Amino acid sequence: MLRRGLFFAHRDLARILDLAEKKKPFFLYTGRGPSSGSLHLGHLIPFMFTKWLQDAFDVPLIVQITDDEKFLWRDIPLDKLGEIANGNIKDIISVGFDPRKTFIFKNTEYMCPAFYNNILKVWKVVTINQARAIFGFVGEDSMGKSAFPAIEAAPCFATSFPHIFGNKKNIPCLIPCAIDQDPYFRMTRDAAPRLKYEKPALIYSTFLPALQGAQSKMAGSDQNSCIFLNDTPNQIKNKINKYAFSGGQATTEEHRRLGGNCDVDSSFQFLRFFEEDDDKLAEIRQRYESGDMLSGELKKEAITIVQRVIGDLQARRKTVTDADVVEFARVKPLDFTF
Repeated sequence: MLRRGLFFAHRDLARILDLAEKKKPFFLYTGRGPSSGSLHLGHLIPFMFTKWLQDAFDVPLIVQITDDEKFLWRDIPLDKLGEIANGNIKDIISVGFDPRKTFIFKNTEYMCPAFYNNILKVWKVVTINQARAIFGFVGEDSMGKSAFPAIEAAPCFATSFPHIFGNKKNIPCLIPCAIDQDPYFRMTRDAAPRLKYEKPALIYSTFLPALQGAQSKMAGSDQNSCIFLNDTPNQIKNKINKYAFSGGQATTEEHRRLGGNCDVDSSFQFLRFFEEDDDKLAEIRQRYESGDMLSGELKKEAITIVQRVIGDLQARRKTVTDADVVEFARVKPLDFTF
């Protein structure tokens, strides 16, 4: 994902890498707003990358589940959101995170004094005019919407988690996330120095395109735009064959003569994200763009690799229990020495 520019922008990543070289501490922070019963592949990209970062740097991970956000923005009852959130947490655990080094919490359940103190501090230094300029809030929005960004900001600060970091306040975080989360963390980075905290560093991913084309993103509200973690192999095959936008030509003859366009072809975009062999990916691009490979053959390649990725996740998901969810959410020290 790094080599191919799928994580394509950052803020202060060099500072985190300098800390890693000096064996100095930092932590990872990412999150999920629960709104669909199962995560789709687009949701899973930041978590897959975060898992790789945690393994590479051996650092603690904080995962915030913003069930309060979805209650404010969506017409979903809190008890239903709790069920959805628990299912999403199981999906996240199936990526392979270590419970000894990972804390996953729902906002409606974790609001200790230290966490709330940081929310208060952010509220005090961010004006209503700033919030409206950043997030586009209007007078008709509920006051909860205007208040929420500070809740997403609070996990950036180590002092929000005294059970993990004690009273240390100078431990920065690195946030892997999709680019649409940038407004929240630009606000946080502006507030941090005024609170005498470290600015969060970020690394941003592009969106995994929807099946309907490379200029769109997967949306959980549209079942036919996404590949979900609970899709069967046959559903994956049918969705890609039926809905995946093709960069090929109208007829076989034209395609053999003119070739296809990988940049707009949804099946090729799946391969960019999940085919690890750079040489194989380059060969597929060459064959498709030269007209040697047809759209149906490209879709077959995508189906095979997406079925494998989802199959691996599903196998781990079957082993995740309610007790695992409780363990990841338990307020406890993490297995890491600063």
